[in-house]
Amino acid sequence: MDARGETLPAAVALSDREIDDAFRQNYARIARVIGRVVGDRARAEELAVDAFLRWWRHTGARGEGASKWLYRVAIRMAIDELRRDARRARHARLTAAIRSRPATPEDISVRGEEQRRVRAVLAALSRRDAALLVLRSEGLAYQDLAAALGLNPASIGTLISRAQRAFRTEYVRRYDTPPER
Repeated sequence: MDARGETLPAAVALSDREIDDAFRQNYARIARVIGRVVGDRARAEELAVDAFLRWWRHTGARGEGASKWLYRVAIRMAIDELRRDARRARHARLTAAIRSRPATPEDISVRGEEQRRVRAVLAALSRRDAALLVLRSEGLAYQDLAAALGLNPASIGTLISRAQRAFRTEYVRRYDTPPER
């Protein structure tokens, strides 16, 4: 049982020795690879531990292929971290720009018009495309999007790309100008 009193998954069936061996053999390399991508040693070490936690929970990643599986997951986690950092930085810049000057009545009007346009375009899209775009704009990860919409997690990236393309196409068709970012 875990701290919440729930039964642990079958993945826990690994012996302490197997876990220790895998950790000793792979941790330093996994942390180094992540560190090269994210550029922050402390964060790399945290992500490496998270990669091992995923490995521990994923029974299909055991055996001889464990190192390969760990590398693949570690790289994906590092890239996801870079994307999160880029989003945070972009939002921080936008927030700082908005806070740097008070909104004028014209700004408020323009913002309201843009919101009206976006809502009209979203209403014209398929429900799935609109839901994907709205939920992704709220910061949901691909796994969370897949679970929320009952979609295959492997296809989420492609579906989001198609939804964005459909949004741009509809926006330009309606307003003869591309949407502002």
